[in-house]
Amino acid sequence: MLNKNRILVVVPARGGSKGIKLKNIFKVNNIPLICYTLNFIKKLNFIDDVFISTDNKKIKRVCEELGFEVPCFRPKSISGDRIPDISVLIHAIKKMEKLSGKEYDIVLMLPPTSPIRRKVDIKKALKKIIDLNLNSVWSISKIDKKFHPYKQLLVDGDKLNYFDEDNGTKIIARQQLGSSYIRNGVFYIFKKKFLLKHKSIYGPKTSYIKITQPTINIDSMEDIKSFEEILNGN
Repeated sequence: MLNKNRILVVVPARGGSKGIKLKNIFKVNNIPLICYTLNFIKKLNFIDDVFISTDNKKIKRVCEELGFEVPCFRPKSISGDRIPDISVLIHAIKKMEKLSGKEYDIVLMLPPTSPIRRKVDIKKALKKIIDLNLNSVWSISKIDKKFHPYKQLLVDGDKLNYFDEDNGTKIIARQQLGSSYIRNGVFYIFKKKFLLKHKSIYGPKTSYIKITQPTINIDSMEDIKSFEEILNGN
């Protein structure tokens, strides 16, 4: 609990990843990927409960071996690769409130595929969502201007189009470009009432915390190798 706000952590960890089979428990430096997130959660002394949302027995077993309860499986109806986060979050909230007998105020989602995170950033985000009465706070990272949306292109057969036709054709120098950011998956924080009412993770009062240190979002074996290099100090 933080400032009288009860906090539920949701860890989305389905088993059906396509790029890397059972990515959430793929071993990195001999440790299942999800364990980096679970070990981090153990350091968060201001949270109340943890709900691991998985549809896979092997992932469940790894979590339980680390001391985390997984009292139920995610339904198949919300376990596909095109299921939005909001469906997973609503299921987790309703199931955990029923199991625990508690009502939560804030939901903190920690995807295992972005395992590099700091407690100080999460506390800063929690303070922001409480103090400013926001709907949600996302972690974001600044991107290099060479990847700016106005410089991005789309391929349509043999035809090349600007991603943003109106603005892309006007860019001559980098100095014309403002800063742009991506959500890095380090964390998402939501007011529970907002999630249940609007059934969306984004709203008019969505804010951010800029992450300045390196982050990684694991989708491929190249990402796994990069994470290993970071862990080994390379």
